[in-house]
Amino acid sequence: MHRSGSMKRVQRVTRTKRVVEHYRRAAASQPHCALCRAELNGISTKGGSSRRSNSRLFGGVLCASCTGEIVKLGSRIERGEMKLDDIGIRQKAYVLQMLAH
Repeated sequence: MHRSGSMKRVQRVTRTKRVVEHYRRAAASQPHCALCRAELNGISTKGGSSRRSNSRLFGGVLCASCTGEIVKLGSRIERGEMKLDDIGIRQKAYVLQMLAH
């Protein structure tokens, strides 16, 4: 149980001057964008697994600027201005997901 990454090791000195290792739950980190690694706004770090995310396209996965870029690329592909091979490999999965909707 204590060897998992969710538990943080803390060194403590007891009253008898002995160093012991205590374990506590590690703090949750701020969610990041899958493409540009920027911190996502609008999602609190508190609440555990019940964090609320944005209810828009790619909410909780991509930041607003990357979502806008994916929407632009998807519309260009639908109109025939671009080919799917012209996009980067990291963006291609999200464009295909958007086109499937």
